[in-house]
Amino acid sequence: MTPEAAPDPADRRLCRVRPAARADAETITAFNCELARESEGLALDPAVVATGVQAVFDDPGRGVYYVAEIDGRPVGQVMTTQEWTDWRNGWFWWIQSVYVEPHSRRRGVFRALYRHVTSLARERGDVRGLRLYVVQTNARAIDTYVRLGMARTEYLFYETDLT
Repeated sequence: MTPEAAPDPADRRLCRVRPAARADAETITAFNCELARESEGLALDPAVVATGVQAVFDDPGRGVYYVAEIDGRPVGQVMTTQEWTDWRNGWFWWIQSVYVEPHSRRRGVFRALYRHVTSLARERGDVRGLRLYVVQTNARAIDTYVRLGMARTEYLFYETDLT
């Protein structure tokens, strides 16, 4: 990736975060496909991704999308999902599907999304923490998360692919 321009404070003022609506589904699908391509070199089937995005709108228990806009145009997104922790008698919110358009990076877009989600989690009172996972080679994202105060955990992430 090429270096981005230094953040412009004016860009931060223009960034607005809102819950995503069904009308955002096409943009979210495109962002998710681009996220997979950029972060893992994966070419996802847009039809499958679109169905998955629609499933979230059909059943909010699956997750909630938030969109960051500049001048009324979506430039970034996150999705949150919940995981119950019996150890802490509360919820962890997982931050997933993190994407910011390349020309909007390093301009406070993810910071606005993260602060929005953090604020909502604190308001709930039963959310014990926020978690996310990141591809180990995505140094830029890792740097962003650390600068926001997130800490690497001692947990490793394992998976069994059933597809």
